[in-house]
Amino acid sequence: MLQKRTPARKPLAPETLLEDVFVNLLRTADALARGAEVLLKSTGLSSAQYNVLRILRGAGSEGLACSEIACRMISRDPDMTRLLDRMESRGLIARARGKEDRRVVKTCITTEGLRVLEKLDAPVRDLHHRQLHHLPAKQLQQLSRLLERARSNGESSCSPD
Repeated sequence: MLQKRTPARKPLAPETLLEDVFVNLLRTADALARGAEVLLKSTGLSSAQYNVLRILRGAGSEGLACSEIACRMISRDPDMTRLLDRMESRGLIARARGKEDRRVVKTCITTEGLRVLEKLDAPVRDLHHRQLHHLPAKQLQQLSRLLERARSNGESSCSPD
């Protein structure tokens, strides 16, 4: 059986190529995020809340100040305090004033927050596998490096207070 050949694409003008890459990045991010949203919906978490829980699990028992959490977020949330308020009311996080500096409020993940994350760990790994398993490891590493390089030129630096 003969394979159908895909016609070669004509090289794009530089400005068109930039736009093409930008639109492809947005469409890919949206497609991948939709899968995660469906998965997270089963636990009643938004993607931002899930991101906060992952950040706080990584921070350990020390916890983090609100500004530090905001700097580590995948997508910036304009009202971190309200996001953390909702999570605290669900028992997923706890906040307390620092012992050394009472002006700083540290946020830590609770046992319930850890339980929710642990319940999601395997399904999230499975989702990532379904979404990206068709790409060989070498290409995934290359894609990761390219995305980091693209982001490094446009991402604003975020320094916690």
